Amino acid sequence: QVQLVESGGGLVQPGGSLRLSCSASGFSFGSVTMNWYRQAPGKERELVAKIGPTGTATDYANLVKGRFAISRDNAENTVYLQLNDLKPDDTAVYYCNAPATWQVLAVDYWGQGTQVTVSS
Repeated sequence: QVQLVESGGGLVQPGGSLRLSCSASGFSFGSVTMNWYRQAPGKERELVAKIGPTGTATDYANLVKGRFAISRDNAENTVYLQLNDLKPDDTAVYYCNAPATWQVLAVDYWGQGTQVTVSS
């Protein structure tokens, strides 16, 4: 019954912005770190950003530092990724991930992904 559902992707011009959302259900959301990954065609899935259970601790891939911002609302069981100053190389399917967590989640869980396309 664990579910992760992403939304907010779309087509945007270089320099534009998008806000991705991931709605979670079926587990103790406030007890786990949440991650955003992305995967471009022909490339390995890569970690983009992560946020600790309370939202205090965050971390970003160097390629997106200063442009993307991760946040969460534990009352709404939702994690967000704000994408600013988008570049064509940001084009990918973006996935929400709840990692295996001691005493909470036995395995990793993934959403189906949302497509972000950056093009003129």
